[in-house]
Amino acid sequence: MGKSIDIALIGGINCLLRPIGLELRKTSGLVLDRSRGFTLYGYRKRDGSFDYEKYREIQTAGNKRKINNVWVREGNIEFLSNYIKKSLPDVKFGICHGTRNGKEQEWFRKYLGCEVIGTEISDTAEKFPHTIQWDFHEVKPEWIDSVDFIYSNSLDHSFDPEKCLNAWMSCVKPGGLCILEHGRLHTANHASRLDPFGASLIQMPYLITIWGRGRYAVREIIEAPVQEKQSSFIVIQRLQG
Repeated sequence: MGKSIDIALIGGINCLLRPIGLELRKTSGLVLDRSRGFTLYGYRKRDGSFDYEKYREIQTAGNKRKINNVWVREGNIEFLSNYIKKSLPDVKFGICHGTRNGKEQEWFRKYLGCEVIGTEISDTAEKFPHTIQWDFHEVKPEWIDSVDFIYSNSLDHSFDPEKCLNAWMSCVKPGGLCILEHGRLHTANHASRLDPFGASLIQMPYLITIWGRGRYAVREIIEAPVQEKQSSFIVIQRLQG
């Protein structure tokens, strides 16, 4: 309740400040940016610069604390695998970002029968098969234009979702897919130090369109068949050319 009041208060004050060119920002906390339509937690040093080490520290600690938790459900991955096979006739390589204990890539490999790897920022990555330790805001050169599909339920862990999604889509082949799982805990009211990005499902297509700038677009939104998390799948397609 306190978090919601805090977000609303910041937003209200900024409505008064913006006409004179000012904006209220907490040194290290939630900021509601109505012009972009989402809530983002800011990892800031005292001088206002971005504190990447703090971000990495918080994400690693959260990973280790929740290492045995599994957000994704196998039935949903089976469903997505069938969807991907129908949409992309010759699937050879996929990436799952922010996979914690690696269930996503395990199940995609099972149902697609192709190479699928996962990324995880924590040093726990080495404990799980087909997982590499990697910050998903960055891109390996060999991934560019080479990935058939990307799946993630972890965009809410991004400190810069626009940079993050553009990095992912640079890896997807023209015509390929990026599938974001969006659930009830991915909304603005649930943004936090561990889950810095939050936006409603209805806002996401707008944000993706702005960030894509004609390079990619929302193909469709599909309700997940296994509904423990009130999840939907936002299917993004990289445009040809």
